[in-house]
Amino acid sequence: MNKRILKLAGPSILANITVPMVGIVDLAIAGRLGDAATIGGIAIGTMLFDLLYWNMGFLRVGTGGFTAQAYGRRDFRDSIRVLVQAVGTALISAFLILAIQYLYIEVAFKVVDCTPEVESLAKQYFFIRIWAAPATLSLFAFKGWFIGMQNTISPMIADIVVNVANLLYVVYLAIYLKMGVSGIALGTVLAQYTGLLVTISLLVVYYRKLFHYINFKTSLKLREMKNFFMLNGNLFIRSMCLLLVYTGFTSFAARYGDQLLAISTIMMKLMLLYSYFIDGFGYAGEALTGRYIGARDVVSLKSAIRNLFKWSFIIAGVSTLAYFLAGDSLFRLMTNNQDVINGSAQFMPWLLLIPVISCIAFMWDGIYTGATASAAIRNNMIASAFSFFATFYLFEPLIGIQSLYLAFSVHLLVRTVLMTAFAKKEVIGKALTPYIVKM
Repeated sequence: MNKRILKLAGPSILANITVPMVGIVDLAIAGRLGDAATIGGIAIGTMLFDLLYWNMGFLRVGTGGFTAQAYGRRDFRDSIRVLVQAVGTALISAFLILAIQYLYIEVAFKVVDCTPEVESLAKQYFFIRIWAAPATLSLFAFKGWFIGMQNTISPMIADIVVNVANLLYVVYLAIYLKMGVSGIALGTVLAQYTGLLVTISLLVVYYRKLFHYINFKTSLKLREMKNFFMLNGNLFIRSMCLLLVYTGFTSFAARYGDQLLAISTIMMKLMLLYSYFIDGFGYAGEALTGRYIGARDVVSLKSAIRNLFKWSFIIAGVSTLAYFLAGDSLFRLMTNNQDVINGSAQFMPWLLLIPVISCIAFMWDGIYTGATASAAIRNNMIASAFSFFATFYLFEPLIGIQSLYLAFSVHLLVRTVLMTAFAKKEVIGKALTPYIVKM
């Protein structure tokens, strides 16, 4: 079983490693283009896209779960139907986002509290990067489908292409051509479309024999889309809650000024750096859980879950050790602003704590996704989001900005406890339920 897990997780980890590296480079470039306001502008601009794109995360998550279960049943007609539905939904959603971009940005800055300089830089970044929406959302759908098909090699190739291309484009445009923040945004747009072209090419190479199952008219009927929308409606709410937590973190940090906003932005990047490693095993958990539920193989399902958690504990332990040894050096890679560097020391203990308290929750995310347990995922995230805001407002008068990091830790603990408590019913129980063929 470990061999099977590593075969699926390995390519995803290799791909994910490039993601934080590009994010680090982007922030490092921003940190050298100007002062803390420049870092803050990129942070707010990124947060605005998180709000848009993370809400669309169901395109990857839901697609992966449905596809994996179809793969477990060896029902390739159904897997192609899911792909058509996912990509169709992605393109429609992207064009809607483009249509409301000006309204969205105006509403956003009535909520986000930041300085005029940060707002101006964030808008500059936003109105360029927004044109990557069709490519970005389509990539979500394709990635979920590939993972569901037990193929993590193709999304690995696509992710590496996107992130390496982004790195090269950003360095060239922002530094060499001196385009600044606009160059960072344009580099992202070009990288997304480069990745989409590569992904479509991989689809043709590996799955052209399945193309005869494609039926746009049937797949896109409302009756056929019902289960897809029901699942993804719950996942949309989950994404909204998760985004409330992350946007709340950034917005609350912005109240304390540009310097603490810059510190908190970099801290968040570092706190979640290890997740790019554990997410590789989460993707393996999604693929294997869906496959074994589809095949109604309870023995293999339980074996996969046990071994997945062994790997999650290993990743958490190694990550905590790495943060202890190199946390300060990682922070210095992100910025050369000495005031920002000096102010970061008080928050470093949180960096050691986050992997330990979050590894179980992150692994359950993948397993629950493969089980398409969308209602449970939704309910758990609603509860954890509530705990984040309740903790922050309760403790801020007592410990100031430290309450922000405490609240983030509490929300992770709540996710861990609730998902562990309901796993037997929501995951194992589905493998015991006979599959009903839809007529």
